[in-house]
Amino acid sequence: PHRKVHHKTGHLDSQICLDSNLACFLDRTYELRPTADRRNQRRAAGKHTSPLTPNTHQPPKHTPTARAEWQRAHPPMVFLKTHRTGSSTVQNILFRLGEREGATFAFPSRTYQFNYPDRFRAAFVDELPEGSSQFNLLCSHMRLDLREVRKVMPQNTVFITLLRDPIKTFESVFGYYTSIIPAFFSAHRATANKGKSALSVFLDSPETFWDPKEPGNGLAKNPMSFDMGLNNQKWNGSWPEDLAQLEEAFHLVMIAEHFDESLVLLGALLGLEHADVAYLRLNARAGNCVMELDENMREKVRSWNMLDTLLYDFFVQVFWEKAAQFGLERLKAEAARLRASTEKIQQKCVSRAEVPPGELEDLLRPWQTETATIMGYEVRGNLSLQDQGFCVRMMLPELQYHSHFKQYGRDMRATPAD
Repeated sequence: PHRKVHHKTGHLDSQICLDSNLACFLDRTYELRPTADRRNQRRAAGKHTSPLTPNTHQPPKHTPTARAEWQRAHPPMVFLKTHRTGSSTVQNILFRLGEREGATFAFPSRTYQFNYPDRFRAAFVDELPEGSSQFNLLCSHMRLDLREVRKVMPQNTVFITLLRDPIKTFESVFGYYTSIIPAFFSAHRATANKGKSALSVFLDSPETFWDPKEPGNGLAKNPMSFDMGLNNQKWNGSWPEDLAQLEEAFHLVMIAEHFDESLVLLGALLGLEHADVAYLRLNARAGNCVMELDENMREKVRSWNMLDTLLYDFFVQVFWEKAAQFGLERLKAEAARLRASTEKIQQKCVSRAEVPPGELEDLLRPWQTETATIMGYEVRGNLSLQDQGFCVRMMLPELQYHSHFKQYGRDMRATPAD
């Protein structure tokens, strides 16, 4: 078999240890919310009467109360986690919500990705835990295959994803994965004595460095299209039909440039309150790792990622159609309330933001690449045990959160060596 590019694994093809001072709080401090009264208020408000609501006339058999919590309150959901779009922040929201409300997660059988960059297959998912009748949440990295995902998730599953301006996405993908994606690394090596950035060298003649047959080059051209399971190499006759299928399948495609508005629509879809979708921006690069592109480079990025531009423009239009159905003035007001809720929680939890990785303890240190510095947060001191558990989760990086889950009663298995 060909070699997998484990683009975030690094030191994490072995298990992550979470037995630090803060990690010991995680298993002891999380309240099961919302309360029964709050759920009843939501039902009375009619927020869970859509066709997406699980069939309450046939409750799952042999399901413990904790496992049933999610199914009573929310439909099952798939979040397609796209690369360098802000998706780690959304995933953290879902991890917190799912953990709090007893969701059964569809996790990869090995590490924290579904054999990326291979297309998703049902066989990549670990077994259903004892006492659960169905999976409620799937939000780990994968390359989408709708047919295979539907083999795993219930029929009434809600599908969501997140897209970002293709120029910003590609600049971020390049900066983050320069040393990992073969096409980018080749450009990086070619910069010697040229006095130009690796991105500039790559964009001058991308075809020189890009081999579409190399499995590790999936993100090197139209990365969002690649994650969405589309043909990311060139336009072909199937694209219009493929886009139509994605539009039909996805109940919400969030837009990173309208992040708060997107979260409001997500909350409306799942019956959540502002506090449920409050967030800290995770996996963000240090400012000096972000490259400002002039118009010439922007045009080159746009040209190389034409299919991502098409994908993004298409779903921006769909997004604003959904926003109009929600009510634009209502959306603006709800987004302002969400920002206020988020700011309040940030003030409660964060003592320092944009903390360099060298100043973070292992539990809160995001995974680093050779070419990008990923910043983190420092939690406030003097918090109650319960608040500390809550706040740590707000800033817990993706890999550490995956490893924290003990749903299967075992440590996260490493990927076998080739």
